[in-house]
Amino acid sequence: MDSYPVIGWKEWLFFPELGIPAIKAKIDTGARTSALHTFSLETFEQEKKLMVRFGIHPVQKKRDIEIYCVAPVIDYRRIKDSGGHIEKRYVIETSAVMGGVQWPVQITLTNRDKMMFRMLLGRRALENRFIVNPWRSYLTGKKLSKSYSGMEKNRRIL
Repeated sequence: MDSYPVIGWKEWLFFPELGIPAIKAKIDTGARTSALHTFSLETFEQEKKLMVRFGIHPVQKKRDIEIYCVAPVIDYRRIKDSGGHIEKRYVIETSAVMGGVQWPVQITLTNRDKMMFRMLLGRRALENRFIVNPWRSYLTGKKLSKSYSGMEKNRRIL
């Protein structure tokens, strides 16, 4: 246990394969799966693989910064949210980077417009990688928070 890095209840993440330089995440050990806020979600086929294209607003309360991502779909699951509502969501797998640690993470795609955080990092993504200190925040640093400084509008298609 001593070899696992300690993280706080909110941290900054980087998703290199999706082209997302920074997103603030709520570290939620009560949630089994991770979730990412998306909009304009559409599926398509590429080389006989089901793919998903979606947009994200990576900064809370800012709709003027948009990033568009493309990823292969690995599953389509029934997910129960914190209110007990069941929703079917597409699941992707991508690399996440936090505090110098890079690892594969499965993420469900959903509309989190009404939620405080655009990204929720669940316990499956944290398992055997981190120890969570619920009284602290940004133990891996805030350097990524400056990724969108001075940006008025960012539209990127991967």
